[in-house]
Amino acid sequence: MLNDIADRINTALNGQTFDGSLKFDCGQDGVLVLADNRATTVDQDADCTIRLSPENLKALLTGKLNPMTGVMMGKLKVSGNPAVAMKLGSLLK
Repeated sequence: MLNDIADRINTALNGQTFDGSLKFDCGQDGVLVLADNRATTVDQDADCTIRLSPENLKALLTGKLNPMTGVMMGKLKVSGNPAVAMKLGSLLK
């Protein structure tokens, strides 16, 4: 599932740049890292890490889960620089 999401993000990036690095940590299901203008499932350090379930990651990226609501409800936990996470929404529109 994470590989499919990485492929979709890479397609959506379509030459756009993403300043910074962002990691979605889905625990035992793996990670999705957006760095160097590319999405990958290879774990690495990132400027911002968002911990969430694979289902909530899918909901977040498809617009079905509002990021602020997700944080308030405990569905996502953000560590590091949250400003990096805020850039993702405008990039994938």
